[in-house]
Amino acid sequence: MQATGVAEGRQPRPLVGAPDLLTALRVPLAAAFVLADSGAARLAVLALAAASDFIDGIWARRVGGSRLGGVLDPICDKVFIVAAFAVVMRGGVLSTWEILGVLLRDIVAAVAFLVVWMLRRPTTLPARAGGKAVTVGQLLTLVAFLAGSDLVRPLAWATAAMSVYAIADYSRAARHR
Repeated sequence: MQATGVAEGRQPRPLVGAPDLLTALRVPLAAAFVLADSGAARLAVLALAAASDFIDGIWARRVGGSRLGGVLDPICDKVFIVAAFAVVMRGGVLSTWEILGVLLRDIVAAVAFLVVWMLRRPTTLPARAGGKAVTVGQLLTLVAFLAGSDLVRPLAWATAAMSVYAIADYSRAARHR
């Protein structure tokens, strides 16, 4: 081990990598989603945000992740999803409680991050199936909202249920670390 904490022959991970630029794109896309004046424009922004979320992870695994990427990705995800559901709330299609249910996993993750950061016990948990399912549920709920579908409310409730499962699953994984 060298003094830098990096094993012999291995380069330290960069602070910021190219995939992080794609990740950071979700912040201006969040603003674009809020400011868009049509459902079609919002659907295009949502597609770009979802694509950036999918591609940045694959890209980071291929070229090697950065030190900032593990923190930047979930923050940018949460900024986008909260902004998008603020639009849903403003549309009056779902109640505040239903939106909180859809966002429950993200709220708990943000609080857990703050607690871990304040306790100075940094840790990362890899993405798990339950968390991925919540993300898909959130995206489907947004698509249903933008399409004016009657499935908005059932999808919101299903996403809230997946959030409860994901929270329990991540909690179990964190206890085993």
